Amino acid sequence: MRVVVALLLLAGPSSAGTVTGRVELLDKGGKRATDLSDVVVYLEGAKARPQAGRATISMRAKAFLPHVLVVPVGSTVEFPNEDSILHNAFSLSGGNRFDLDLYKKPRSGSFTFQHPGIVRIYCNIHPQMSAVVVVRDNPFFAKATRDGAFSIDGVPAGRYTLRAWHERGAEVESEIVVPATGQAEASLTLDASRYRREQHKNKFGKDYKDEKY
Repeated sequence: MRVVVALLLLAGPSSAGTVTGRVELLDKGGKRATDLSDVVVYLEGAKARPQAGRATISMRAKAFLPHVLVVPVGSTVEFPNEDSILHNAFSLSGGNRFDLDLYKKPRSGSFTFQHPGIVRIYCNIHPQMSAVVVVRDNPFFAKATRDGAFSIDGVPAGRYTLRAWHERGAEVESEIVVPATGQAEASLTLDASRYRREQHKNKFGKDYKDEKY
């Protein structure tokens, strides 16, 4: 596992700094993943309350889109069904447990995420459907672009823990110092070389049966 952090000071009028950098994900055999858009990068230790918002995860063609979403605590996520078949979005993730029951197009359900953490979401009908909502307790987070670049703006000066998360790789972290009038740069590498997909259970804790809907 490799973590490299460098600090670059740039003059500027802002009273807050920016964290920028790049992530990479190593798959089996050390091969570098070519799409990093589901990597979430965030800061811990910032004393700032995020502003709750609204977001959408659609159920379309037996998939959740987007697959990974990051939102502030208190945000509400809509789950519209765009298929003509029934879906049942649910999660068993701690304080963010929910069950939206069965519905089909054009209905929608929603849930408000009140607790920070990683929320794994499935459909109780279709085992291939999965999504992850990363709920953060401060506003300093970003999803990486396809090539792994990320930027977090407006960060108050200070020392923080920078973390990178991806569902296939163990989370990595590093300490970073953000200047009041400059930019901190970081590079983070996630190791997914030992990842093995495991089949989840349905909302009753049972194995999935043949699709009925």
